Amino acid sequence: MTTLGHESIRPFRIDIRQDDLDDLHERLDRTRWPDELPGVGWAYGVPRDYLKELVHYWRHEYDWRAAEAGLNEWPQFSTTIDGANIHFAHIRSPEPDATPLLMTHGWPGSIVEFADVVGPLTDPRTHGGDPADAFHVVLPSIPGFGLSGPTAETGWEFRRVAAAFAGLMERLGYERYGVQGGDWGAAISRELGRIRPDKVIGVHLNLLPNSAPTEEPGAEELEALSVEERERMLASWERICTWSRDRQGYADIQSTCPQTLAYGLTDSPVGQLAWIVEKFKVWTDSSDRPEDAVDRDQMLTNVMLYWLTGTAGSSARIYYERAHAGYWGTPPEPSTTPTAVADFPQENFIPLRHIADRTNNIVQWTTYDRGGHFAAMEQPESLVGDVRTFFRNLREGAFQ
Repeated sequence: MTTLGHESIRPFRIDIRQDDLDDLHERLDRTRWPDELPGVGWAYGVPRDYLKELVHYWRHEYDWRAAEAGLNEWPQFSTTIDGANIHFAHIRSPEPDATPLLMTHGWPGSIVEFADVVGPLTDPRTHGGDPADAFHVVLPSIPGFGLSGPTAETGWEFRRVAAAFAGLMERLGYERYGVQGGDWGAAISRELGRIRPDKVIGVHLNLLPNSAPTEEPGAEELEALSVEERERMLASWERICTWSRDRQGYADIQSTCPQTLAYGLTDSPVGQLAWIVEKFKVWTDSSDRPEDAVDRDQMLTNVMLYWLTGTAGSSARIYYERAHAGYWGTPPEPSTTPTAVADFPQENFIPLRHIADRTNNIVQWTTYDRGGHFAAMEQPESLVGDVRTFFRNLREGAFQ
């Protein structure tokens, strides 16, 4: 145990009881399947035949113990900040001058998202990169999510999480560091850069909050844009309309009644699987099934961290807390910290540079032709390259 002042950082190792795995298998064997309309594909949600196939694989072929051993190759710890347990992996680079980098997942993700980027980021020398681009990587589980366990009080919205993660980096002894994230991790990372510009050297995001139009663009607004910007603005608005019509439901539920949802997802592993796997299909650059974009075992390991910890409800509460926070609905507060955006084409929203520039210090914007919401899983090489380029340019003063 490491003690800094009166606070402690405790070693942590994942060690799931066999009884919990046996219980999962028994529940999977007793699944009660619903009916399904013929020929509707993914339009009404996860297709039954696909989910039956995935559940069979989960029950009979997926190897949790192998996944557990793989995760335990990362040094892991837990600590208490602001009354909440925070679990995190801390993978230090063999390069002594590496840049500290805090990477934050979102919902329905976890630290599993970063499995394919940690090696190249911490040890570029071994992975064909420049050792000057090395990072000491810190991967926290958001309070209420997975191995951080349920939160025990209200109020854990993303700004409070950002303040807690600032405390975590201070507790680890990092005076200056970078941050990276997508989804909730993007909101948390951006907020960290905003509130700690003296500590955060750069913010790298693969989703930029508040960078899409909030209402249908008018003729005057469109006329002020270039042809390319105008087309992107219209495409962005069309995607928002599609989102509001077809994809917003999960967020509305989690923003209003996460406790009600928790009973079903905590009692039924197939329910928890379907709730998450649907997002890995709809939010990724996939065609017929999520596995077109992400590794099946990696996706199931991510689901396991929700199921085994019983955190379906407590992870959903971050939506409720944000929707009921005093700042909800107000314009974003400006951030002065240098910010990079990695723009992947199948992200849920199409970010617009002229909107992003209003409240962010954007110094790097890179658009890719493949990839979606789960960038670290879908396009790990592109994400690693983008992160390296951003922090290298910061280090070399290229943005001044």
